[in-house]
Amino acid sequence: MTRIEGLGPVGITLNISPDETYLDDAARLESLGYSAIWLRGGQIDSLDRISAVVRATDSIPVATGIIPVGVYDSDAVAQLFADLQTTAPDRFVVGLGGPQVPRPLRALNEYLDRLDRSDPPVPAERRILAALGPRKLELARNRAAGAVALLVTPDYTAEARRILGPDATLVVSLMTVLGTDAAQARDTARDTARVPLRFLSGVGGYATNFERMGFGADDISGLSDRLVDDLVAWGDADAIVARVHSHLAAGADHVVVSELGERPGEVARQLATLLPLRA
Repeated sequence: MTRIEGLGPVGITLNISPDETYLDDAARLESLGYSAIWLRGGQIDSLDRISAVVRATDSIPVATGIIPVGVYDSDAVAQLFADLQTTAPDRFVVGLGGPQVPRPLRALNEYLDRLDRSDPPVPAERRILAALGPRKLELARNRAAGAVALLVTPDYTAEARRILGPDATLVVSLMTVLGTDAAQARDTARDTARVPLRFLSGVGGYATNFERMGFGADDISGLSDRLVDDLVAWGDADAIVARVHSHLAAGADHVVVSELGERPGEVARQLATLLPLRA
């Protein structure tokens, strides 16, 4: 599968606020030079959020990380894609994930079948799948432009690249905490209100993948320092930049910086002065 064109090396996650100030934030992130804006699936309470971010920005790709396929039906996603292709061609990257049902691969395949049959279809080269395990990565390789992975190590990134092969897109979503106090940074990563590591570690797919990466039961149940340090980039801006580079060196095409903590926007501002944000 062909890699997604124009995605660039470093994207940024947009925090969707209850009011419309997030649209100003989107424009600011574009002005900082990031190569893509990503929307968290848990904050997409309406597909209109996606089109609003596209309208609020000029040319930056807007991707979903992810649209939960158990929440939004394929017809709605296909219609959104068609509308945005008309008004903002090739700016919307359809990130899909789930569903949380028995036999999820079968359900996801059926969802992709419906996107293929839509009029017009949502082409495989404009969609990307949340994937962690080998079978999901293979599905992402065969039926989408590639995969997006969250809470992974650079060693995992290298193995995911091996499974995907050289031609698929590999995106790593990297949680970050700006701060050099180890205890405080780890606590922020474990329990931040936006995307708590404690919550995600209880979701079956993540816990299973932690085991694949070599973490033991005690690491997972207690969210050990080793687990947090390996999965979340914390420290000063230089430390976060180094982790971004480690994933790119291991085979990621694109790293999405996801900010945690009480200083929204500060990571984005500091990294913009240190990273090559566009290819």
